[in-house]
Amino acid sequence: MQPPTRVGDVPELVLEQARVFVATQRTLEDVVRGVLLAGGKLCDVVVQDEYTHDVVVRPTAASKHFLVYDTT
Repeated sequence: MQPPTRVGDVPELVLEQARVFVATQRTLEDVVRGVLLAGGKLCDVVVQDEYTHDVVVRPTAASKHFLVYDTT
């Protein structure tokens, strides 16, 4: 997975936390497992077609930000 990059006014600390969170994720299963282990929430899965899904997660229970994965 590509590490998150700076977008808008997201603080660098939040981006670094996101980079650490996604560092070992290689599959959608890794994402879901990481979210559940961190006490976060799988918020939505948007099916684009049979191969592509967008997945929205709150990485941890305390997180004020969301991560959006575009998976193929």
